[in-house]
Amino acid sequence: MELSLNAGRELVAIPGPSVVPDRVLSAMHRAMPNIYEGELVDLSNEVFERLPGIARTTGRVFVTISNGHGAWEMAISNTLSRGDRVLVLESGRFAVAWGEMAAFSGVQVDVLEAPERGPVDPAAVEAWLRADTARSITAVFVAHVDTGTSVRNDIAAIRRAMDAAEHPALLMVDCIASMACEEYEMDAWGVDLTVAGSQKGLMVPPGLGFVWAGPRALTAHESAGLRTGYWDWTARAQDGPHYLRYCGTPPISHLYGLREALSMLEEEGLEAVWARHAVLANVIHAAVEAWAAPGGLELNIPDPAARSHAVTTILAGTVDPDRLRATCQQQAGLTLGVGLGPFEGRAFRIGHMGHLNPPMVLGTLGTIEAALLAAGAPMSGSGVAAAAATAGRAFATAGG
Repeated sequence: MELSLNAGRELVAIPGPSVVPDRVLSAMHRAMPNIYEGELVDLSNEVFERLPGIARTTGRVFVTISNGHGAWEMAISNTLSRGDRVLVLESGRFAVAWGEMAAFSGVQVDVLEAPERGPVDPAAVEAWLRADTARSITAVFVAHVDTGTSVRNDIAAIRRAMDAAEHPALLMVDCIASMACEEYEMDAWGVDLTVAGSQKGLMVPPGLGFVWAGPRALTAHESAGLRTGYWDWTARAQDGPHYLRYCGTPPISHLYGLREALSMLEEEGLEAVWARHAVLANVIHAAVEAWAAPGGLELNIPDPAARSHAVTTILAGTVDPDRLRATCQQQAGLTLGVGLGPFEGRAFRIGHMGHLNPPMVLGTLGTIEAALLAAGAPMSGSGVAAAAATAGRAFATAGG
């Protein structure tokens, strides 16, 4: 008899799609309504009124029926023109990919690389923009959190660097991995445009992209030369039938799920959501630091202040990360994230975003430790014990 312990409910611990709460799934499970009047119109209006608060902005929100890449394209096409120049702040894969999408549309792209295994250097941003004496750079692209490296960039410091250089470029931020997981203050930090997706911290299945546009981005839209019929903000913002917001049939089931997810976030409180993600991230980081040994696992981001609260990239050393992931999935029903790009075959990732709690995180870590023991991997100590101690301190602080 071949033994497998994988007989319970499986757990997906990848950096998106994240776990969808039962409340959201139940809200989505309904027959199709009248899309022209009545309940769905009220629902659509409600969602559009509530979404700006998630990004901490008074700006306008636009919703795409797409993944985050669609939100990237909406941002590009509504603010830029062919021949414009953008500065991409590289800290992994995703800001660069956003820039590549802009280049496909005829935008010139410059890339400023971050220090290895670290966040974007605001001083380097200031120096680059000061050197742009012709003020030819129209926009700066940056990821708040890069899902591949798990680094978190200091967006407020990047804005201060742009202001110090007295540069008029738009600050455009990818929050696909961080929205509703990490502290984010669009207006207070001086961000002009923010993009996100539904499938991570917002706890809704993939299919919705979001673009929050501040006043300067809306002004840029007026002269943008890349506007297209489907993505165009003007058409989506005009008075008239509500389905024009979606350039056609609304994403009905997703809207019901999104309303429920927004209610869950509001019931917990956005600051409390951020704090919960910070604690659970610290639990995971403590485990990996306890495991760390020559030839063993290591956090990709050495600086604790620059580590994401939503995803953790773990360098595998001499451990085979694909074999480790296969053991976790086949024997225990735990799915871990693959290493992306240069991390393929040398790292794995834990997604810890959205609808999660200590049993889910500690269970994930316990399963990884069991797989490490089964493989005879080098470990300095028990990551599970370190994680439990970190969680216990949080319990005590909370009065649990």
